[in-house]
Amino acid sequence: MTSMWDAAALTLLAISGLLYLTGAIRRRARGAVYRRWEPLAFALGWSALVTAVAPPIDIMATQLFSIHMVQHELIMLIGAPLLIAGRPLPVILDGMSPGMRSATVALLQGRPGAAAWRTATNPAVAWGAHGIVLWVWHVPALYEWAVRNEGVHALQHAMFLATAALFWWGLLYGRYGRVGYGAAVFYVFTTVVHTGLLGAALTLTGVPLYPGYIATSHRHGVDALADQQLAGIIMWVPAGFILTLLGLALFAAWLGESERRAEAWK
Repeated sequence: MTSMWDAAALTLLAISGLLYLTGAIRRRARGAVYRRWEPLAFALGWSALVTAVAPPIDIMATQLFSIHMVQHELIMLIGAPLLIAGRPLPVILDGMSPGMRSATVALLQGRPGAAAWRTATNPAVAWGAHGIVLWVWHVPALYEWAVRNEGVHALQHAMFLATAALFWWGLLYGRYGRVGYGAAVFYVFTTVVHTGLLGAALTLTGVPLYPGYIATSHRHGVDALADQQLAGIIMWVPAGFILTLLGLALFAAWLGESERRAEAWK
């Protein structure tokens, strides 16, 4: 059964998807130039988020730790970077009514809003915030609180998505632009390291760290420790592989930009 918090999340996603679609139609009608893959990236990222917060994954996430880990990786490693790659902000603004668009732009471009945005999307700040949020929410007491309480669970997911989105926004479109891709490679690969350490800790620890999953996993015929180890492997190996691919893509973009700058100086 979908909770009030899940319904709210799905409603927000539906609104964002509708605004993006409306904005994309309006931009195409006036001949706006855009990269063809951007709408596809947004659609895939949006679909990943819907899949993560809708049944059956959201229901099973409270029963099996490994499914919960899949849910989190869908949010942070697939949904967030693909949404950001789709450059959603200008398109969503175009999908708003004139009054709502003016108010939103005024908020974002006003001195407090602009300063807060620059700080939040600073690559170092976003990297640190995302890492702290990830590690703190895996403290057993906090993690189990999120599993037991739907409101806390929604807060956990909101913090994962927000910090991941800011992280990827800062890396792709931060204040240094494409010149900052070299630094972005550093931030991505250090993220591979610290998330890999967390995944390894979950995998190699010989006791269940989250007692709340013991009874629920047994009801599904799964050993709680094995379930925890599978969750750790998911964070450690597939998630690390995806992050590594993203880091290599940024590295390739950095090399390409360096070559273009070198050609321009000739």
